[in-house]
Amino acid sequence: MPTTSNIANSKDNQSQGLTHKASSIVANEFHNFITDVENLFKSTTSLSGQDLINAKEKLYERIDSAKVSIEHVSESISRQTRKAAEITNNYAHEKPWAVIGASMGISFLAGFLISKRTKM
Repeated sequence: MPTTSNIANSKDNQSQGLTHKASSIVANEFHNFITDVENLFKSTTSLSGQDLINAKEKLYERIDSAKVSIEHVSESISRQTRKAAEITNNYAHEKPWAVIGASMGISFLAGFLISKRTKM
């Protein structure tokens, strides 16, 4: 039977995977956007009249597309962050002593490492 801890870890791993995927999508979208803009600028140096107007429209469409893509990814990251916070909150309420113990252990370790560093 799965425990709350196992469920929390599973959900956390899923959230991390989705967040990594979302950040990868944002990075790819940004890279593609920059490449498209560079190519457009290179191709518009000799344009005039209607061709220049068409190139500007294409640039604005690409900017709008990038904005929409980033908004979708940002919403996805926000949802995953809220889910992770909710899971963490539920776990802390169900197992407060485990959270307190882990916090104490981490605090002790941090204090130990800081005291070692200041002695050097």
